[in-house]
Amino acid sequence: MASSITMKELIENPPSVFNWTCPHCERAVTITGHSWSVYFHTLTIENLVGQCTIVSIFIVCPNPDCQKYTLVVQLYESHFEKNLPMSARAKLDNLLQEWALIPSSKAKTFPSYIPKAILEDYREACLIRDLSPKASATLARRCLQGMIRNFWSVKPGRLVDEINAIEEKVDPRMWDAIQAVRKLGNIGAHMEKDIDVIVDVDPGEADLLIGLIETLLREWYVARQEREDRVNALIAAAASKKP
Repeated sequence: MASSITMKELIENPPSVFNWTCPHCERAVTITGHSWSVYFHTLTIENLVGQCTIVSIFIVCPNPDCQKYTLVVQLYESHFEKNLPMSARAKLDNLLQEWALIPSSKAKTFPSYIPKAILEDYREACLIRDLSPKASATLARRCLQGMIRNFWSVKPGRLVDEINAIEEKVDPRMWDAIQAVRKLGNIGAHMEKDIDVIVDVDPGEADLLIGLIETLLREWYVARQEREDRVNALIAAAASKKP
């Protein structure tokens, strides 16, 4: 959940107002009591694992252009404190599992003018980032290769060679970022191999690789389109002033 406050903090000490970033529109918004709700369901039937509680939380984005809802569910070990009725709210202990149901991944929203195959690889990499970091990293590497080939029209080859081919074309600081990620742990060790080779990476490495993809999508595709739109608007404005 994209927020400066954790879900457990929301559950145990519900604030009247809190800041939050909507994962749909990516706008920083202020959430009030009218925009969110939380519900508990505790399993009190005797079982092998013990008492547990499911907590669900809905947050509706107050941005008028969005108004989509986010749904997150968490499963906790829980207990009832002594001297409290069984109907009292369960006290949450260890977090066992979390499911981001809507939206189903942390993928950012990018414009449709970016090639479909690139966006599909990026979204799938985000979708399985927590479930399988190594599969996520494989999709992210394929996404990176697709971006380099499409945006820079480099000659197809090994990913490492394609990255080297754009060194003189990209912004120096962006090149530093690419270099930093490509040399990271097992990611760098597999850059010279086929992009479909499964890389055994940890979740943090997979997260950084996806972060690089997101940065390049903005710096290459989105920045180029915004520049084109500004130029076209300037030309149109100038043309309208002609006698």
